[in-house]
Amino acid sequence: ISGNFSGVGMEVGLRNGLITIISPLPGTPAEKAGIISGDVLVKIDDKSTEGLRIDEAVKLIRGEKGTVVKFSIYREGQSEFIEKSVTRDNIDIPTVKTEKVGDVFVISLYSFNAVSESKMQEAMNEFVSSKAEKLIIDVRGNPGGFLQSSVDIASFMLPSGKVVVKEQGGLTGEDKVFRTRNRQVKDFTPQNLVVLVDNGSASASEILAGALKDHGVATIIGIPTFGKGSVQELVRLDDGSSLKVTIARWFTPNGVSISDGGLSPDFVIKRTPEDREAGVDPQKDAALRYLRGETIESQSLTADFDAAVGG
Repeated sequence: ISGNFSGVGMEVGLRNGLITIISPLPGTPAEKAGIISGDVLVKIDDKSTEGLRIDEAVKLIRGEKGTVVKFSIYREGQSEFIEKSVTRDNIDIPTVKTEKVGDVFVISLYSFNAVSESKMQEAMNEFVSSKAEKLIIDVRGNPGGFLQSSVDIASFMLPSGKVVVKEQGGLTGEDKVFRTRNRQVKDFTPQNLVVLVDNGSASASEILAGALKDHGVATIIGIPTFGKGSVQELVRLDDGSSLKVTIARWFTPNGVSISDGGLSPDFVIKRTPEDREAGVDPQKDAALRYLRGETIESQSLTADFDAAVGG
């Protein structure tokens, strides 16, 4: 959430009890070493990950800049474990990247941190100035962050007063509704706005995608999202440390529980490990073809994770 830490630069989570890579962050040592989403960490510095908690794994992965951490990795389709040695570095979590592909403007949003709203505002202004008619919002591998950031960013694409997310439960048992502010850039439809998601899209990413889908302004393409619909509060303790406490659950405007298996895309399009290694992006290609009016077909896929932490 603060935007930086020291480690190798990847989100890790528990999938079927295994320490699994959700997504390497772009430009980080993890990505440069060839680690990809779906890789399972079998060993970290010769320590088996069997029975290891996610926080214990992260403590082993993080470390001082310049030190090396070794991974034994299981990758689906490979008959032998893959060995990787990665040199730790200071990881500055990227926020926004933009590009224009023909008449389609693409905004890749990597995090919902303290500067995401202002960076997204700049990107939306760039979109308007580009004269592009169609927009892709890419939140693949985006683990989320601040709730208010997702509400503010949804406001760029929805009319004022629309429900972005419903918060149910909490310590007081009171429900809350978060609505957009008057910040809409232009009118969007499922024909001119696509949101790209994958199993690394979590928390605030799911809130944004769910709100745009439920209000009928976007088409969702990718694979099912992570499914982190928990509301967490950061409590500062007297000794200077902090504690994250889950206090409620999130639901989309139409009442879909984000925690219940994540969000299902309108079109399921896979991106395999081989695609990633080859620099091929079928999901983005499908989004571009869809926005050009071409017909795309869903594939069969289910995937989800249980927890996520950055390492």
